[in-house]
Amino acid sequence: MASDKELADFLAGVERRAFKQTVYAVRDDDASLDIVQDAMIKLVEKYGDRPPAELPLLFQRILQNAMHDYFRRQKVRNTWVTLFSSLGNADDEDFDPLETFESQDGSTGVESSEQRLEREQVLQLIDDEIQKLPARQREAFLMRYWEDMDVA
Repeated sequence: MASDKELADFLAGVERRAFKQTVYAVRDDDASLDIVQDAMIKLVEKYGDRPPAELPLLFQRILQNAMHDYFRRQKVRNTWVTLFSSLGNADDEDFDPLETFESQDGSTGVESSEQRLEREQVLQLIDDEIQKLPARQREAFLMRYWEDMDVA
């Protein structure tokens, strides 16, 4: 059984990656925040008594189901909404992938302007390439490299 501290530590450690993963899928920051928050609440309410080793897999399944639920709701909602109100402008997206960059110890560290520019460019390239992936490959990539999960 996971203690409250273990559960809180797990959620704190996974929140940024879960948010980024959800943003890649739904392409809406506000909806992504809601989805991640709902997934975290469901994990705590329904599976908080599980061993800590089971939490990552349970959370990923809950998060994926929450994203699928969002897409189902959007499909129904967009059926009844006019075309103009359902179109969004991709230029309005103000999500900054650099906000999610941290070192292993959790600090942002001190870096020179050159290092920061280089890091920003590399992160932007990675972000662009991840967004180009089909949804299934993007999900597999994120689960493998961010969550250290085996996707086989």
